[in-house]
Amino acid sequence: MAAEPIHEGHCACGAVSVRVYAEPKEVNLCHCMTCRRIHGAPFGLYAIFERDAVSVLGDTIAWQSSATGHRHHCPRCGSPIYLVFDGVPEIEVPTGIFDEVGLYPPAYEIWCRTAEPWHDDRGRPRFVRSRPD
Repeated sequence: MAAEPIHEGHCACGAVSVRVYAEPKEVNLCHCMTCRRIHGAPFGLYAIFERDAVSVLGDTIAWQSSATGHRHHCPRCGSPIYLVFDGVPEIEVPTGIFDEVGLYPPAYEIWCRTAEPWHDDRGRPRFVRSRPD
């Protein structure tokens, strides 16, 4: 990509870098059990970009986490790097990978049927299952 990245991030060990060249289309907070387990936390937080707005430097390994979802991780430290779905022209990047904090607050929450009861949604729209169309 010829343009300078807007933001950059790295896995925990620094072997994989992510650069974004545009603002995200949307940002969500996901309470699904897969995200909970991958992040070792009560939810995952993802900035969703057009695929051509993100570059990944370094090798990742992927596993199929759903019928169409493929999650990529650093093979060295295991950090989540990104998530893509077959047939969807987007890439979902966990916001915790970015070097700066406070970049991408979530606009809504998904898979709330498995949200922790103590979680404060701060008035964001909440969906029982996946994101709205």
